[in-house]
Amino acid sequence: MSLASQSLSSLRRQLTAGNITSRDIVQDTIEQISARDGEIKAFLSHDPETALAEAEKADLSLPLGGLPIGIKDNINVRNHPCSCASKFLEGAYHSPYDATAVIKLRAAGAIPFGRLNLDEFAMGSSTENSALQITQNPKAPGHIPGGSSGGSAAAVAGDLISAALGSDTGGSIRQPASHCGVVGLKPSYGRVSRYGLVAFGSSLDQIGPLTRTVEDSALLLNALAGGDLRDSTSLDDDVPDYTEGLENGVAGMKLGLPKEYFTDGIDAGVRARVEKAAADLEAQGAEIIEISLPHTEYAVATYYIIAPAEASSNLSRFDGIRYGNRSSEADDILSVYQKSREEGFGSEVKRRIILGTYVLSSGYYDAYYSRALKVRTLIRRDFEEAFEKVDAILTPVTPETAPKIGAAAGDPLKHYLADIFTISANLAGNCGISVPLEPIDGKPVGLQILGPHLGEKTILRTARAVEALGS
Repeated sequence: MSLASQSLSSLRRQLTAGNITSRDIVQDTIEQISARDGEIKAFLSHDPETALAEAEKADLSLPLGGLPIGIKDNINVRNHPCSCASKFLEGAYHSPYDATAVIKLRAAGAIPFGRLNLDEFAMGSSTENSALQITQNPKAPGHIPGGSSGGSAAAVAGDLISAALGSDTGGSIRQPASHCGVVGLKPSYGRVSRYGLVAFGSSLDQIGPLTRTVEDSALLLNALAGGDLRDSTSLDDDVPDYTEGLENGVAGMKLGLPKEYFTDGIDAGVRARVEKAAADLEAQGAEIIEISLPHTEYAVATYYIIAPAEASSNLSRFDGIRYGNRSSEADDILSVYQKSREEGFGSEVKRRIILGTYVLSSGYYDAYYSRALKVRTLIRRDFEEAFEKVDAILTPVTPETAPKIGAAAGDPLKHYLADIFTISANLAGNCGISVPLEPIDGKPVGLQILGPHLGEKTILRTARAVEALGS
């Protein structure tokens, strides 16, 4: 069994016992990538020499001392490329600084390792929108790994590295975690600093971990959580030890099943596994309560107004002058903007910029964007009322298992609808986690557990109970 295929907690025990060294783990990770990533294509790049040098200096007294962690390629790591899987930034930008999440990983002793593939600028749910390469699902070859953090999920699922960071704007951690059979946690909005994350939707984005186990997810959240003066949206609330109480089980908890998430559009096998998980938790002492989130039907439309609007603003900085590649065909200032963006951005990014610019334009702002913000408030209130009755909410992560690569080519609406169960948590700012269930014909299935704002301890405890039932 390779070291890269083991959990962080297992590696940590072996390190502290003196049975292995940090260099052993990093070297094995390098070897696994060399042997297998030519097929999976999770990593866009990695720097073995720097990682090995950092392993030699690892402080094993720290919580993550000597452990390599993969980094999604929209999170800045000093002196490393940050391409966002876009031709606009490919080869044109090396970060001069560390994102706060990376600073915190280093402070906990971890070694940031490599750059992981994603949908371009995190816009997509399959990683097929990457301008640089197509990532395979290691648990279901020929199928998508999900997205946009598909490279991060595939790297963990493919035993290339023990854990990775992703980002989640509308499900981009939880959905690939579900498709690849790993644990994926989206923290509450503000729980983890966004400083150094290349912005897609600033009111929606969150950095979070993709791991082998729930315990590993808690370990990483311990390191990542906390306020940051460089991110005015981050929270200064006390950070608990998320590993405490993981084994307390669900006895006495109230868990909600929202009727709006169990519609005719769900694959029968996915529905059956989620309902079985709920029944298993009930047998462990939880009370299962049917609840309603009545504005769920408006979530997709609301999200695909707000997210593109924020994206169109955030991506305006990529103009061929300040960042990224400049077109060689340009001959004046206007053509620099037009040709650089035309050549640099892929079709999905252009689609969202156009849509976002439209809904923000004069005459349409009130009709679309302003109205979407009001619906967002209604969605958030739905959750607030639900969490007065239940401790956590159980739902599918996606309506179906991972489709084949290319199955939805040319049909962006199908990709958008795949986010139907995940985007509400981003709109409301709540936390959510995907934990693996029994596969369907070898393809992974995830259970989504949603919690209230700053309710990470509750969902981690519930996820651990699900994980224990399957072990």
